[in-house]
Order: sequence, then C-alpha cells, then structure tokens
Amino acid sequence: MEALKQGADALFILLGGVMVLAMHAGFAFLELGTVRKKNQVNALVKILVDFSVSTVMYFVIGYSVAYGTNFFVGAEQLAAKNGYELVKFFFLLTFAAAIPAIISGGIAERAKFWPQLIATAVIVGFVYPFFEGIAWNQHFGVQAWIKALTGDEFHDFAGSVVVHAVGGWIALPAVMLLGARYNRYRKDGQVSAHPPSSIPFLALGAWILIVGWFGFNVMSAQTLDKISGLVAVNSLMAMVGGTITALVMGKNDPGFVHNGPLAGLVAVCAGSDLMHPLGALAVGCVAGALFVIMFTLTQNKWKIDDVLGVWPLHGLCGTWGGIAAGIFGSQSLGGLGGVNFTAQLIGTGMGVVWALFGGLVVYGVLKLTMGLKMSPEEEYEGADLTVHKISASPDREASW
Repeated sequence: MEALKQGADALFILLGGVMVLAMHAGFAFLELGTVRKKNQVNALVKILVDFSVSTVMYFVIGYSVAYGTNFFVGAEQLAAKNGYELVKFFFLLTFAAAIPAIISGGIAERAKFWPQLIATAVIVGFVYPFFEGIAWNQHFGVQAWIKALTGDEFHDFAGSVVVHAVGGWIALPAVMLLGARYNRYRKDGQVSAHPPSSIPFLALGAWILIVGWFGFNVMSAQTLDKISGLVAVNSLMAMVGGTITALVMGKNDPGFVHNGPLAGLVAVCAGSDLMHPLGALAVGCVAGALFVIMFTLTQNKWKIDDVLGVWPLHGLCGTWGGIAAGIFGSQSLGGLGGVNFTAQLIGTGMGVVWALFGGLVVYGVLKLTMGLKMSPEEEYEGADLTVHKISASPDREASW
C-alpha cells in the first residue's frame, strides 16, 4: 500500500507539473496576441528560453535556496519513493518559471533579449526562492513570528502572493526603469494606441492559462490524499466572477474579457482551499474590477507602459488575493478558518516589499551595466527582425 501511495503521489504531482507547464504556452500566446505583429516571434522565443534558463537555475540553485534540497547525489537516491522529490521539483519549477513569464509581458516590444535572460537567471535562482522559502518552508522563523504575533501563519495555498504578486511587483520597477515604447506617449499629451495584433491568439493564450490553472491550484495539495474539490470549485467561481465583472466594466472589450478570468484566478490562489464558493466568486469579481480600473489608469493616466498589464493583473490582484484569504477564509464568512486578516496583511506586505527591492536591484544593475532598452531603430524594426532575423509570417510566399 505504501508503494502504491508513493506511485500515486508521484503521478499526481507530475500531472500537475505538466498542466502548469502547459500554462507557459498560454503566457506565450497571450503575449503574442497582445503585442504588435513585428514582435510575435520574440514573444514565443522569450517564453521558451526563459523557461529553459529557469529550469537550470532552479535545479542548480533556486530549489536548494527555497527547500534546502540539492540534486548533487546519485541517481539511485534521486529515484527513491518513485522519484517524488524530482517531480516535486518539476512542479515547483513551473511556478518559479512563471515569474519571468509574467515580467516578459510587461517589458514586451522594447526590452533587449540577453539582459532579460540574465535577469531571469538571477530572479529564479535567488530572488524568488528566497521568499518562497519564507512562505512555504519556514525559513528564518518568519512564519513562526507571524503566528506568535497574530495567532495564525501567513497562508498562501497556491501562490497569489508567492508567485503572482511577487512576479507583478518585480515587473513594476522593470517597466519603470525600461521606460515606455517610443512614441507611445507623445509630447502633446496624446497616447498612441498599439492595438493587439491578434485577438484570437490572445484568447487562445487566456484559455490555455485557464485550463492549466486547475493544475496550478488543485495540485498544490502535492499529495493525492490532500486533494480538495473545494479548491477546484473555488477556482471556477473566481474565474467566472472575474470574467463577468471585466465584461461589464470593460464595456465588452475582448482584451478585458479574456484577462478578467486570469485576474480572478490570480486572486483566489491564496485562499482557494479555505473559502466558500460564494466568497471565491466575490474575490474574483473584485479582482476583475481591480484589473480593468488599474490597467486603464496605468496605461492612460499614469503613462506606465506595462504592455500586458502584468502589474495590475498579477501584482495588484495577487496582493488582493493574499489579503482576501484572510477575509473570505474566515469562518464568519463561510470559510474553513485557520487564517486571519492581520497575518495575511503582514505576509503579503513582506512579499510586495521584497519583490520591489529585488526588481529594483536586478533591473537597476542591468540598466547601468548592459542597458535594458532597444534603440529607437531596433524597436521600429521590431524585435522579430532585430533579434531573431525572421518575421512571424513572410511578406510574400515563395512562388516555387
């Protein structure tokens, strides 16, 4: 029976890893559909190469930073318990690799290719796993301190804060240091529109992310005996709440409609194992509204050129999710309890501060040493031809 359980657990978390791996295709197509046509190839290449760099860095350094486990032992030892520790690494890697995938959408269309890969290596190797170890592996006694202070530990079941808020708040200084796309904001105060190149690809990316997210959330149980249908239904309710609110507040705009469910799913991650489904619906509705309002403000009024709106979507909705777990996870609002608002506020705030600091240091150093932004000529030509020497589709087909 023990051997059967070990095999089932390994398969369970492996399937979760595969589902979250598929989400990276969603990141790629969401960015591809949002950027202009001359940057579509770059969007696809960035996500794949960022994932590859993330894998190496998390295997060699990051996983050890977060969990104190390294893989520099014999294969016989690694294969113990059906290789569960290895597939657990694979599953958590897909979370870690989401950080550069998130950032990629914010700095799209004008960031240099190689400096971003260096940033990916540093963030996934050091910045992200440092906070991951605090939140999910009791590092430095921070969780014990929060519990002694408030009565409960900081709770983040599937990464509203650890993954999404951290990714979004790292992206904010990256976007600010990089600066806007050339001619995006004119001297006369006008905002130049850069409409999405492909709504169908944008929608495809959103749908891939939505489906994969059920692996992201449900498989965060990490063993089969801890699986919870509550997590699945709460994820569903938050997703539809974000969609409907974004539809109404976004005035039928398809970009908002397809980012609305993602906003809801970002927000519900932290408390998806605690909330009542109606609480999850409310969390998703707030997240959908938050995204539409803040995306509009950042793009048009504050003139922050966050191309895919990753700071509102992941940074702010992830922050809301961390706090919301302390509200809607409480028994007074139909949740399971074991969490409180103050603990969530402290833990969420720590994640935001650490992400801002990490993003500022990493991208600040890169800007001073290598530069972050493509030249006006390179940006005008597009990253596809400038970096990869090929466009998404040829201007003309070969005649024979």
